[in-house]
Order: sequence, then C-alpha cells, then structure tokens
Amino acid sequence: MVSNKLSYHTIAISEKDNWAVNFLYHTIAGRVMLKFLTKPEVSRAAGLVMDSPISSLWVPMFIKNHSICLKDYKAEKYRSFNHFFTRKARKGVRPFSRNPLHVPAPCDGKLTAYEMNGSEIFRIKHSVYDVKHLLKNPALAREFADGTCLIFRLTPDDYHRYCYIDKGRIVSSRTIKGILHTVRPIALQQYQVYAQNAREYTVMETENFGKVIQMEIGALFVGRIKNHKANGTFFRGQEKGMFEFGGSTVLLLFQKNAIKVEEEILINTKKKRETMIKMGDKVGEKSG
Repeated sequence: MVSNKLSYHTIAISEKDNWAVNFLYHTIAGRVMLKFLTKPEVSRAAGLVMDSPISSLWVPMFIKNHSICLKDYKAEKYRSFNHFFTRKARKGVRPFSRNPLHVPAPCDGKLTAYEMNGSEIFRIKHSVYDVKHLLKNPALAREFADGTCLIFRLTPDDYHRYCYIDKGRIVSSRTIKGILHTVRPIALQQYQVYAQNAREYTVMETENFGKVIQMEIGALFVGRIKNHKANGTFFRGQEKGMFEFGGSTVLLLFQKNAIKVEEEILINTKKKRETMIKMGDKVGEKSG
C-alpha cells in the first residue's frame, strides 16, 4: 500500500543566503547589477549555455553539491546540463494518493500555505502580495477572494517537472511577461517578486476541487517555463510541464472553502517555516 504521509521536514524562511545573493540584494552595487541580471535576455543567454554539450561537464559537481540521489531518476547519458536538470523520475518514485479527495502536491518544493484575506495572500515588510497583481485580471481575482494559496518554492536540488492535481479541463491559459528575480526568501524581502517575474497560469475546472489556478513563476536564469498544452482535458498526476535551470515556483489558488490544508503546514507557515514535500504528497483535502 502506498503511503502519502508527509515527512514534515521544515526549514526556516530566512533572509540569510550565500555571499553572492546577499551581495546582489543587500548592497548598492549589487542592486545596480540586478537591473541587468534580471532581464529575460540574460536568462535566455544562460539557457543557451545550459543547452550546450560542454555544460554537461557541470553535472557531476552539481549532483555532489546538492546530494541528488540518481536512483530516483531514469538512467540516461545527459547531453547537456538542461537535459540533466529536466530529468524524468522513475515510475512510482513520486506516487499520488489514490484518494481523489486528497489534494496532492503538483511538484517537489518548499511549501507555505495561506488562507487569504480578500485577495491578499500575505505581507512581507511593506510589500503586499495579492491575487489581482499576480493574475492581472481583477474579475478572475474576485472569484478567489478569501480562498487558499499554496506556494511551492523549488530549489536546484528539487525535481523540476510538475503535474496536474486532479482530473478536469483547461478553461484558459495566460502568459505574463516580466523580469526574473531569484525566488529565494531574501528577494521576497526586497521586491514583489511573484508579481514582477515572468509567469504563466492555467485556469482549470477540476472534478473534485472546483475552479483552480495553477501558476508557474520563472526565476533568475530560469526564463523557460515549458507547459505541454494550453487547452483540452487532463488527469490527476499527468505531467503539465517543466522548468529549466535554477530555482522557481509553482502556485495553486483555490476558491473559498474548496479545500482544507493540512494543519501542520499552516502552523509551519505561521512560524515562518517552509514544509519540505515531494510531488504527490498529500497537502490537504476537499472541504465538506
């Protein structure tokens, strides 16, 4: 029998980071450089390098530095770093709960969960993150007022493919152009990253959770979000797309009273901690 119980490992949401990220976000010289580095053209150029055969030389060091277990993935000879980065998991490694009323994680990541106040998701210092700015569609944002937001922050060691959480159909899709900040907590302290970064979102009518929005947000050096389709039907656990090199974010929006998030995840978020989960883990269930 497949177990979908969370391990509940957590990490603190911290402004601390490595010296390079601290330099970029906490110094005047670094912020000047950010104006150049966050341009989509820079990430596209980095993507070309990561597609080149010579970039495969970086793979062994990356595996060692991030303690990646290759037993979880299909055995392949990687043609480039991006070929490695978008590697596919072996069948059964990321199992989904068989209970259709369980809300599964669409991806690996560090999860925070918020019960929204109107369209407001959360505040960090003087910045307000809300659905209107994320979607750039006030009418659609009103449909999700007082709903639930799940934010899955992916880091380089995570599996960078993502799936649909339920059976259903695509209502609409939208791509929003933007810049590309890192999605590390340190950047969220300084800028409205999710509302500024390039992103794509899909409005979905699901069988068990009603109308749901799944958004993929690009990050520094992750200019390429690859969704497989913009219309049609889908099934629970079907691959929706993938990110190329770097950290990134998947965001799920549910309407009011559609789901109940696992209590421990909500408690962790209030304590400024992220819950570490894998694709397919149960993170909540249908309300009622």
